[in-house]
Amino acid sequence: MNPYLEALQPKLSQKDFKKLSAIDNPTVHEFIAKESDLCHPEKIFICSDSVEDIAFVRKQAIASGEEKATLTLEGHTVHFDGEKDQGRDRKNTKYLVPKGVTFSKALNQMDRQEGLSEVRGLMRDIMVDKTMIVRFISLGPKDSDFTILGLQCTDSWYVAHTEDLLYRPGYQQFVKAGPKSDFLRVIHSAGELDSDMTSVNYDQKRIYIDYMDNTIYSVNTQYAGNSVGFKKLAFRLAIRKASSEGWLAEHMLLMGVFGPNNRKTYFAGAFPSACGKTSTAMLPGETILGDDIAYIRDVDSTARAVNVESGIFGIIQDVNPEDDALIWKVLTSPGEIVFSNILVKDGKPYWLGMGQELPKEGLNYTGTWYEGKKDEEDNEIPAANKNARYAVALKNLDNVDPELDNPLGVELGGIMYGGRDAKAYVPVQQSFSWEHGIIAYGASLETETTFATIGKEGVPEINMMSIQDFISIPMGRNVKNNLDFGCKLKKQPIVFGVNYFLKDLNNGKYLNNPNDKHVWIKWMELRVHKEVEALKTPTGYIPIYEDLRKLFKQVLNKNYAKDDYIKQFTIRVPENLAKIERVQRFYQENVTDTPLEMFGILYMQRERLLKASQNYGDYISPECFEKEQEVN
Repeated sequence: MNPYLEALQPKLSQKDFKKLSAIDNPTVHEFIAKESDLCHPEKIFICSDSVEDIAFVRKQAIASGEEKATLTLEGHTVHFDGEKDQGRDRKNTKYLVPKGVTFSKALNQMDRQEGLSEVRGLMRDIMVDKTMIVRFISLGPKDSDFTILGLQCTDSWYVAHTEDLLYRPGYQQFVKAGPKSDFLRVIHSAGELDSDMTSVNYDQKRIYIDYMDNTIYSVNTQYAGNSVGFKKLAFRLAIRKASSEGWLAEHMLLMGVFGPNNRKTYFAGAFPSACGKTSTAMLPGETILGDDIAYIRDVDSTARAVNVESGIFGIIQDVNPEDDALIWKVLTSPGEIVFSNILVKDGKPYWLGMGQELPKEGLNYTGTWYEGKKDEEDNEIPAANKNARYAVALKNLDNVDPELDNPLGVELGGIMYGGRDAKAYVPVQQSFSWEHGIIAYGASLETETTFATIGKEGVPEINMMSIQDFISIPMGRNVKNNLDFGCKLKKQPIVFGVNYFLKDLNNGKYLNNPNDKHVWIKWMELRVHKEVEALKTPTGYIPIYEDLRKLFKQVLNKNYAKDDYIKQFTIRVPENLAKIERVQRFYQENVTDTPLEMFGILYMQRERLLKASQNYGDYISPECFEKEQEVN
């Protein structure tokens, strides 16, 4: 018996000891033993992903009080995070870097030894009188070149249960992998809990990424974005692995879009949180592979992708039966779902923007809630948190794509980048080339801070490829990796930019209806196959009115007015020039290794805009531009 198994034996039942011994990897035993020695749990439960073990985790999540089975529909439970634990915590999420190493200025970082000393000090003895739950995860389909193994130790039954819904089981993968297999590691503790079973010491919340040891530390937090280590936290480690091995780990949805004669084309899409990513992935009549994280590899000189996860941890605000029929059906039907930070009244869940009147009182993340209740800063508390969520397995969705678990992934026909851009970019446009798309749409992706992260909302910011919060390599290198990846492909996906948040400059009203995105998606599918023409503008190829008019009728049974088209697709030269200036300034001030292609492509875009402005003025109707014929 190796010394780590021997040290663990007193805290394991005979059955759990046998389960752990079946994994022939001393590094697995070492990690669990060292974290047990640090946190001192009363006992350790090894989840083998058996039906019995999964049922036990679910049962304990309720028995512990971390989840409440107070909802009427079978399988529905609700979890509440503390008032100060309602989103990803940028301030306290840091990379641990060794002396002499620095990341880009835009990334939160600290000295590795200092960080390890602090976070391990906070975790010392933190699991006394608790159970440490050990979960084994397969990131990506099993038995695939895409697969990355992950191991998480946590004292939260809610976290362990959520992982059942979001990830593929990995225990058998660990058993088969052998003694030298590598894996990502997470140690998490919710810390001291109050009577509502929420983390008490939120002022000591820490989420640290030790990339030198492929380990995530998360303490004094329950919010799943901070505590479910294989959401965005281990994603940061996967980005480093991808960079060193020549593939891409991306914050992207994956979906299948149907074209003529039932043809299906696969798209990836990068959208920052609360920018339309899940609603795009869930468009009715199309298929979903994933809504959050994708691994993309060069397979026989084509880009193929898999969903890292097998479930959705989705924002529930504004999910309603009219705009989100598919997910609404799931959320209002029996089946296994964990809601978080919603309002509960008489066994029914309520959330903001659900399309019906909310109760005047109930139970929410602040405890007993009533209309007009205020927080300690005298702000009125809404019925549910803006960042309230649901966790559900993709297999429960009617539109889940049959290729979800294909170990070879799916071939990408297109990639889209979309943020919150009220003033500049048109609703949909196609890049001139892979390089132009990566730079002008991906690296230049601009958005606003939202309720998905803790802090002030509505602050404009560059969010490079929607990966800014998670990047763990120099930012310029990430841009270069994307450029190089596409250049090696014989068959490159077409790169598109989308913008669902364009506003009228005069009255500030949105120019897009939420459902319009389905038309933009259908147009992109046709462009991938060169079946419609486009107009060439300074910022990219845009749709022709007649094509959109037909698509609006076909897809939404809606008449599309020429005036709406002109408002939506007018090229706003001053706003686009200002956008270029913001992007350039961001990279000049924050990124020391920006590839030269970045500034070259932005310079060319500026020159095209200035030339067009000389000919047509500052606000150029799409009717001023000529067709670019690229059809079969």
